[in-house]
Amino acid sequence: MKQSRPRLTSLSGRSPAILVLEDGTCFEGLSAGAPGSTVGEVVFNTSMSGYQEIATDPSYRGQLITYTMPHIGNYGVNALDNESVGTQAAGIIVRSLSRRASNQRSEQGFEDWLVERGVVGICEVDTRELTRRLRQGGVGLAAIVHDATAQDSAAALELIAAHPGYGSVDYVSEVATTRALRVSAEDAWQSPLKLTPADVAEQEHSDGPHVVVMDFGVKFSILRHLLARGMRVTLMPRDADRAAVEAQRPDGVLWSNGPGDPDKMEPFIAGVRELSERYPTMGICLGHQLLAKAFGGETFKLGFGHRGPNQPVQNQRDKSVAMTSQNHGYAVRRESFPEELEITHVNINDDTISGFSHRHLPVHAVQYHPEAGPGPNDATSFFDDFARELAGRHASGT
Repeated sequence: MKQSRPRLTSLSGRSPAILVLEDGTCFEGLSAGAPGSTVGEVVFNTSMSGYQEIATDPSYRGQLITYTMPHIGNYGVNALDNESVGTQAAGIIVRSLSRRASNQRSEQGFEDWLVERGVVGICEVDTRELTRRLRQGGVGLAAIVHDATAQDSAAALELIAAHPGYGSVDYVSEVATTRALRVSAEDAWQSPLKLTPADVAEQEHSDGPHVVVMDFGVKFSILRHLLARGMRVTLMPRDADRAAVEAQRPDGVLWSNGPGDPDKMEPFIAGVRELSERYPTMGICLGHQLLAKAFGGETFKLGFGHRGPNQPVQNQRDKSVAMTSQNHGYAVRRESFPEELEITHVNINDDTISGFSHRHLPVHAVQYHPEAGPGPNDATSFFDDFARELAGRHASGT
């Protein structure tokens, strides 16, 4: 059995821990976060900062996050940087976990935050070797087990064998809203988001365009970008039908990001097409995949996905390049791409489809995250374009 041993045998009284991949590879390390064990699809993210946003991103539901940045936790965490109500990662894997947080915005240490939220982790792991293995062999299930050494690998493999495959689970049902919610904030960027049931929300005084966000696991940063552009925002459950959406009298619809295999969302595809033929539409990440499927496209699983803030995307119309934040394990297949859609953006690294528009309808989608959270702000103009489109529709009263 292949093994990778920790750099240190003890650190502040931490117990031994192991990370075991489904092929039997064992990485020995030390316990971090909440005590216990956890199983998930092991992936890696190349961000140098933003560990809190990553851990709270609903798209990471059911996954063990490997942070390739070797030193994690040095600036702590704070409530405003959360990308959802809870912590979504199934577990975290780091090289070195900071024991001290130093930043004026810090409200709590990263590890204390993990313990409080019940997130199991492992530190003192050779994350470079782990990332190399994932790039070469692809992602798969893995287990983190505390109070264990390489001799306990067989028990960890039993945990993995008993766990459902990542693509077989409907993770969206675990992270998305089940009722309509009004989204508001005193300040789009400096205040907590308020999510109020739509049937009891106070009458809004804003006269801005109204966007319905179909929730498959939306990140808070997306909602903040919409609010910052003067839009009224309503979050709707993924199974809301056309009548329920029309009752909100929106000017446009946004299909959000979210976790899991887009093929698990097949029951909702007809509704995606029906609404996109009725309203100006925007799709992000999983929303991009759902819109492609709604018009006849297909998706496939990438070997190790795109997860990080340094993914170069080229606009096919003007050939400009933007550095984008991405987090997805699936992509739209070129070979079956629908004729009625036009590819507008391409990932320069592997030539996968990163964005498209409908040739006749106001439907636009991107595979990257224009809101970043974390990442560069090169692509935020996507929200500006959507806001202008909705403002025109709102002003005309159509």
